[in-house]
Amino acid sequence: MNSQEIINKGKEVVRIEAAAIADLEKSIDEGFVKAVNTIYECKGRVVLTGMGKSGLIARKIVATLNSTGTASIYLHPTDALHGDLGMVRQEDVVILLSKSGNTEEISNLIPMLKRLKVTLIAMCGLRGSRLAEECDIFLNVGVKEEACPHDLAPTSSTTATLVMGDALSVALLEKRNFTAEDFAFLHPGGSLGKRLSLQIKEIMIKGEKIPFVPEDASIKDVILEITSKRLGTTCVVDKNGLLTGIITDGDLRRLLEKTLEIKNLTAKDIMTKDPKVTKEFYLASFALQQMENFKITTLVIVGDDNKPVGILHLHDLINLGLQQR
Repeated sequence: MNSQEIINKGKEVVRIEAAAIADLEKSIDEGFVKAVNTIYECKGRVVLTGMGKSGLIARKIVATLNSTGTASIYLHPTDALHGDLGMVRQEDVVILLSKSGNTEEISNLIPMLKRLKVTLIAMCGLRGSRLAEECDIFLNVGVKEEACPHDLAPTSSTTATLVMGDALSVALLEKRNFTAEDFAFLHPGGSLGKRLSLQIKEIMIKGEKIPFVPEDASIKDVILEITSKRLGTTCVVDKNGLLTGIITDGDLRRLLEKTLEIKNLTAKDIMTKDPKVTKEFYLASFALQQMENFKITTLVIVGDDNKPVGILHLHDLINLGLQQR
């Protein structure tokens, strides 16, 4: 195959699979409604099973259901017949995946599952198959053709099954009123989870590490404080410890560009008054948004009495993966 033939083949596969997904929309019917309501009312877990490529798709659907608030597990059909069937309980719902609906390993499971009196949902491509006939609910994921030219490797059919699983997951998400905060709770390690759950107080610099000087501090003391705390800035506080301003190393450079007569200046003379501040109970993502909006690299955290209780640096937020790309 030359380059153009390879490109054409790739585009053809995309067209075939896109057509399969478009046709799948017709299968979203009352059976789909029944499946969603059955899973929603389930007191146990959703158990998915499938052989080969269907098994791989089942695992992905399990992952999506779990991450969107529906407790799910994968059951390998062969292992089920050798003891793992013990993980299935009467209050569970079982979804069986099969392209043909007549996969031997899946068919052999049906009598065992019926003895457990669990609700069975078939997700297969043939309405008259054993799976479709014997399960309580049938979800049709049949396709007109596979993208494989020999009609052997599951391609369009696995894509359709995957999308049907996504459709179930999202419909359940909506029905459960599953929020972005719920999603963040289940994804604490990811950047999205951090953006939605990490509070400023959990990551801010606090205590003795907060740079601050009194209003009457000399320029030398200001420079020493900025240098020792290594944040490129220092808070300025009055005699009561209340925040009155902020000085950055950029402020010092700009001051020197204007004059070298700085010996008698104090922190109060050169500070930026009314600096941007926030509270510690806000989300860290809010602090990042504030920094980006105001084009600043540090944000002072104050308490209700306007005393500095912490400070955040832009680089720390970026290193946590909070910046959206």
